[in-house]
Amino acid sequence: MARIVVVHGIAQQFKGPRTLHAAVAPALRDGVTAALGPAGPALGDHDIECAFYGDAFVRPGTRATAIPAYDETDVEGDYEAELLLEWWLAAARAYPQVRGPDEKSRGVVGYAATRPLTRPLVRRALDALTHAPYFARVAEPLLIFGLKQVRRYFDEPELRERVRAAVARAITADTRVLVAHSLGSVAAYELLCDEALRKAHPEWRISTLITLGSPLGLRGLIFDRLSPAPHHGTGVWPPGIERWTNIADEGDIVALVKQLAPRFGTQVQDHEVHNGVEMHSVSRYLTAPTTGRAIAGALTETTS
Repeated sequence: MARIVVVHGIAQQFKGPRTLHAAVAPALRDGVTAALGPAGPALGDHDIECAFYGDAFVRPGTRATAIPAYDETDVEGDYEAELLLEWWLAAARAYPQVRGPDEKSRGVVGYAATRPLTRPLVRRALDALTHAPYFARVAEPLLIFGLKQVRRYFDEPELRERVRAAVARAITADTRVLVAHSLGSVAAYELLCDEALRKAHPEWRISTLITLGSPLGLRGLIFDRLSPAPHHGTGVWPPGIERWTNIADEGDIVALVKQLAPRFGTQVQDHEVHNGVEMHSVSRYLTAPTTGRAIAGALTETTS
């Protein structure tokens, strides 16, 4: 049974656990090898499992035949538009080729408080993100679909429960490490904090959480909507977790807050990596020696 469970991010509804495993398992092993070489723990396919929840975002019994032809008129006000604005502002700060809402200030000043966002401003945001690495390779309808997945996770309780239940099904008594990417880090965190769910699974012995490209620290849109809710500005520490390593690429505009220790406590070990032009790619995060070292260290400690 798997010692490591990997939780994917958004826009994976066309895949499944085996498809994800075919890409994730080699990348994870490469990261461990890059960190420790032959001295690292031997990991077979059976040691790694992928929790799949992508089908929670499509009609039951389907994988969805296509992404709708979304455009700026389909970006809903409030949550979706605000998250899009946050990505735009972050991209304008990180990349000189991305023009922000206020060109003189590189998008840093003034527009963060603009409410509501107008359609022309949404259009400008979508156009601007085509100049940001990684997002330049994402079709506009898929980018908007991603916004909708994040919004639906927080707005639809039944869907949120389906996502967390899918992650729970992948965990066994042998699982020691939970590696979670992007939106998957939100689901993994909430699952670990769910007291009722943990009581229903006394066999769980997960001691390490590793978050990759995580949006958990974003105030208002993510952090303040977590379950359980933060207490006096500090997120609840997941019970049973002895080590939490958070890894973010400096240019990853999905991981808008790179360091989670200020939000969840100094026990979180924050690290920065450089994933090249695919700064939000889960494979790039997994092959990073920093990630491999965190995984190997967790496995070594649990077997010593």
